[in-house]
Amino acid sequence: MSFPRRVDAVVFDMDGLLLDTEIVYRAAMIEAGQVFGVQFTGETYASMVGKTTPECGVMLRELYGEEFPVQAYFERVWADVEDLLEAETKLKAGVIEILDYLDDLGVPRGIATSNGMVAVEKYLGRFDLLRRFNAVVAHHDVTKHKPNPDPYLLAAERLGVDPAHCLALEDSHPGVRAAHAAGMMTVMVPDILDPNEEMHDKCVHIADSLHHVLDLLKASVEEPA
Repeated sequence: MSFPRRVDAVVFDMDGLLLDTEIVYRAAMIEAGQVFGVQFTGETYASMVGKTTPECGVMLRELYGEEFPVQAYFERVWADVEDLLEAETKLKAGVIEILDYLDDLGVPRGIATSNGMVAVEKYLGRFDLLRRFNAVVAHHDVTKHKPNPDPYLLAAERLGVDPAHCLALEDSHPGVRAAHAAGMMTVMVPDILDPNEEMHDKCVHIADSLHHVLDLLKASVEEPA
């Protein structure tokens, strides 16, 4: 079977899953590192994918010293990110198709993101996508963030669906850990990070793209009861 249980709702991560933003964040953080005189690498960025800004701040001080100006660094990063996203924000391939299919099935869907609600409204609003989700859980909606299950548990609660019958779509390792801990059927759609053995163990599938996820959903619906 495509999925071990019936799919009654789908919960999406945002950055790197719905939006092709991770590459923009990475470029901005590498550039800001040069401005502040430190070597911020792609590998460093990969270690931060899926984590909150405060968590990344702790990691920056561990890497570059307690005196590293985290606030000023992130102010520079976000200024560059805004400029880059204005010009370069794109939807990941397959987003519209999978949402259209879920519309046809009448399956509710939500978002569980470590980003703030302002960013959710701005970036998804640009594509008129926010109205296509029944629930959104953003950074300030929970006190424990990914890899804790709280964002996904709250998303399921807001959707009114048992987490066991939710399909979670993630691109990051912390996100996969969160969705799996919430008891959801988890699919990783890799972006910046490749799946490791732990990801294979925690996921019901590793998908090449959202088009692949759509094929899995269609196969699941077509399977005999």
